[in-house]
Amino acid sequence: MDNRPPFIDRRQRGAVSPVTLAVIGIVVALAVAAWFLIVKPYRDARAAETPAPVAVQKAAATGVAPPANVDALSVDQLLAEARTAMNEQRLVAPAGNNAFEFYMKVLQKQPGNPVAADALRETFSYGSAATEQTINQRDFNEAQREIDLLAKADPENYTLTILRSKLDAQRKTLDREQQQAVDAQKAQQVAQQNAAATQRQQAEQAAAAIEAQRAQAAREQAARVAQAQQAVPVAAPVARPAAAPAASEGGAISDAVLIRQVNPRYPTAAMRANQEGWVDVELTVGPDGRVANVNVVDAQPKHIFDRSAIDAVSRWEYKAATRNGEPMTVTLRRRLQFNLGR
Repeated sequence: MDNRPPFIDRRQRGAVSPVTLAVIGIVVALAVAAWFLIVKPYRDARAAETPAPVAVQKAAATGVAPPANVDALSVDQLLAEARTAMNEQRLVAPAGNNAFEFYMKVLQKQPGNPVAADALRETFSYGSAATEQTINQRDFNEAQREIDLLAKADPENYTLTILRSKLDAQRKTLDREQQQAVDAQKAQQVAQQNAAATQRQQAEQAAAAIEAQRAQAAREQAARVAQAQQAVPVAAPVARPAAAPAASEGGAISDAVLIRQVNPRYPTAAMRANQEGWVDVELTVGPDGRVANVNVVDAQPKHIFDRSAIDAVSRWEYKAATRNGEPMTVTLRRRLQFNLGR
């Protein structure tokens, strides 16, 4: 006879076996692990696949420090770093701290990892665009590094050939521009030297011309002075003595004869002005032959040669006029010419 309580027997008959519970627990644990290790990383990578413009990527990459020891990171940590780099648009730069390098490090640790492989394949075009902009900015060393990085991710991609061609063309263009700049600088220096030499030659020619003009002017001035000093005044016809007696009075009369003539000095102002002219003077010759009472009666031009004429005539000496052999005083008129002798 079974003496156990009825409810105890019923509970034991409906209980779940421990093996079933263990299987259920393992299945749940695998599902949770698959979610966190595969599904969630893959969704996060897909969500971060659309990159911002390359300029934003470069700006975001500036000043971001890479992990201390990338080789020591686990696959999950590398995927997390890659996701962070994708979110910050660090696709291929800076070196050692970009999404491509993190994903390739994942593939080194776990070949065939679907998250890393899909991310590299789907973001290759964006990484190529970033590298092309680096080429256009003429950062050739960095561009070469990025091309090599892309080649590790997909070595057979035809885009690499295009990028290498553009890099080579930009290098040649830069070399050509630098050579042209050097040639232009040399040409400018030669032009400046030629211009300076031309200016010096023109200055020397101008100085020589001015010196020649000064010498010519000095020679002409000296010639005019010499000609003026050699000018000889021309006397007018001899005037009749003012006090000569009438012919009916009789007696022999002889005219005063000039025995010492002094040439007038040519005025300096008139010489500089190239002026010429004449002066008519009236003078008295005494019985001793001396000249007195010299006066200007007419001149052309007025008051230019008057003083020179009076000074010169005042120093003339005559042989006195005579009447019947006796010296007498007479009044004469003379014209003095002032010519430069041209």
